[in-house]
Amino acid sequence: MSNYEEEFFCSGCGVKIQTTEPKKAGYAPASALSREQVVCKRCFRLTHYNEIQPSGISDQEFLDLLHTLSNKDALIVKIVDVVDLYGSWLSSISRLIGKNKLLLVANKIDLMPKSMNRKKLHHWLKKEASDQSLKPVETMIISTVTGEGIDETISVIDEVRNGKDVYVVGSANVGKSSFINQLLKRHGHESDPFITTSHFPGTTLNMIQIPFDEQKALYDTPGIINRHQLSHYLSPKSLKQITPTKEIKPMVFQLNPGQTLFIGALARLDFIKGERTSFVVYVSNQLSIHRTKLEKADQLYDTHVGDLLQPPTSEDDEAVFNLKSQTFKLHEEETDIVFSGLGWITVKGAGVTVNAHAPQEVAISKRTSILS
Repeated sequence: MSNYEEEFFCSGCGVKIQTTEPKKAGYAPASALSREQVVCKRCFRLTHYNEIQPSGISDQEFLDLLHTLSNKDALIVKIVDVVDLYGSWLSSISRLIGKNKLLLVANKIDLMPKSMNRKKLHHWLKKEASDQSLKPVETMIISTVTGEGIDETISVIDEVRNGKDVYVVGSANVGKSSFINQLLKRHGHESDPFITTSHFPGTTLNMIQIPFDEQKALYDTPGIINRHQLSHYLSPKSLKQITPTKEIKPMVFQLNPGQTLFIGALARLDFIKGERTSFVVYVSNQLSIHRTKLEKADQLYDTHVGDLLQPPTSEDDEAVFNLKSQTFKLHEEETDIVFSGLGWITVKGAGVTVNAHAPQEVAISKRTSILS
């Protein structure tokens, strides 16, 4: 950094501050260095104008940084989004943590329907972890919005970290920074500037060190970007539409074979075979669901994508306009068809065949219903 011997790091995202290249990560005007808390231009625009700018940091750079955790002697706290577990799961987590202990924390329980059974959710999370060959020391359910489970999780961290550093990891937009901000509040840092939080993916760019006690620290790490999540192909306007901000209200549709449901124009589910049954949609309350006959579905999409059926709009990446399909034969009484980064549709009936459609890069999967 020219003219300055001292190094500065953004208190919002952790990136190293530089004053010479406005289009690169960490830029701040030289005048900002005189402030008590220095933030980069990107975090300033995000905080004050809800405006996201490109980070200038590649996916590989994020991964290279996080892979250093396997060489640490620490407690790893993995945050997942309970609304989008598959989309927010880190497939490389076993390599990231090395021999360190892992605490699994499921955030955003406030967005789930109030009928969600906490015990069943705990069982489901443990099974998912086991299927990924992980053995967390504990599984916690929290909300950084309402505070549910936060105090209990802090107590568990204090108990199992055994005096070691703590690293908080997770994919982009699971609420890592919000979780750490809650910890700061509960440790008497109410007036301190908090880490930048946003519904935009990838807002933390470097590891942010926060003193935990006299010897050890808590670290916020960059959110790994899972490219199979829908959020990475949408404009800020569309991203706001698909991101739940309050409890999801399920929408129930009684369908006959030969009918189709559209979630905007981002996902589609065709009822191919089976008896008349219920399809329950769990997505952001801001999204519109359209029902039509299967024989008219292609024409409806071609004619109305971007207007009646939106998102997406012309502002979105072309990738979201190129849909793939996947066929599922359902044998359980209640099955969730999951669209990574968007939500899911519960099909209440065995012996049912459906076709699910989503953008080419977006993962589609099925699971036993988590709300049955």
